[in-house]
Amino acid sequence: MDIKEYLSDPCAASSLPFWKITRFPAPEGVSVIRDGEYDPARYAGTDEPYFKLIHDLKNVKTVPLPQGYRVVMRGTAAFAEHINECYSEESVTPEELELYKLRPVYDETLWIAVAEEKSGFLAASGIGEFDAQTGEGILEWIQVSPSHRRKGLGAFVVCSLLQKLRSKAKFVTVSGRLNAGCAPIKLYLSCGFTHPVIWHVVTRA
Repeated sequence: MDIKEYLSDPCAASSLPFWKITRFPAPEGVSVIRDGEYDPARYAGTDEPYFKLIHDLKNVKTVPLPQGYRVVMRGTAAFAEHINECYSEESVTPEELELYKLRPVYDETLWIAVAEEKSGFLAASGIGEFDAQTGEGILEWIQVSPSHRRKGLGAFVVCSLLQKLRSKAKFVTVSGRLNAGCAPIKLYLSCGFTHPVIWHVVTRA
């Protein structure tokens, strides 16, 4: 896939951001099929549907930081611990996050952490990336601790990253598990993302 084809419709062209397409081929035994082309009878295996959304950055909301929280600096170990706390189906190590810094899309200004003022407890975090080749911003990890959800922290993290990206990116994409318990697609749609496309990741037994 060339850049022109991808940029014509980033959500429908690929489940992955453009920079990952040539670097991360699907693992053996895994098929990735766009909804509408997916036939359960043809693709036997465990199906995990993912969504992909896009934001054109024309209208980015300004979301205030909820009272009682502050933006803080945290290292990769803290980010990894927070990600693992927030997701039961996924995990990441500090060493894996350190490798993110070697990616061509790494931008240290797009790592954000929010802590509770009184306890210092890390309540929300997010990692964004920027591909200068395509002008694509990517939201990679967005998470809020279970005990701090429904307070506006997720919207604050997402919109803060969008505000940072709008000065350099042409658009931003995000993807995630469609059936995740915290319904992340609702958060992104509320923050101005559009054009949902569903992709089926089928792992053969």
